[in-house]
Amino acid sequence: QVQLVESGGALVQPGGSLRLSCAASGFSFSTTSMSWVRRAPGKGFEWVSGIYPGGAGPTYADSVKGRFTIFRDNDKNTLYLQMNNLKPEDTASYYCQRGIYGGVGSPSTRGQGTQVTVSS
Repeated sequence: QVQLVESGGALVQPGGSLRLSCAASGFSFSTTSMSWVRRAPGKGFEWVSGIYPGGAGPTYADSVKGRFTIFRDNDKNTLYLQMNNLKPEDTASYYCQRGIYGGVGSPSTRGQGTQVTVSS
């Protein structure tokens, strides 16, 4: 069955970096657009970044542009999100989504999430 398993979340100080991973299985990862969304405490889902199947066209929300980089390794069926210069407002649970380049999909399109906390 389709599985998306996010990892890499942690507690990090402002200005720090993290790399999130999303291991995918059960579908054709290399031909599927992927994206990241996040949900901060008490708020709704926010789209963060998207990437086309071959790795082209990475796009970002204005709130993370210049700080986050999305990329993928189709040989490893894994999606990544490199997060630099983290800010307290980046604190959220982060989820990868399959089949969606931009926007927030239904719960069935994403994994269980990984928690990122930015705090001193």
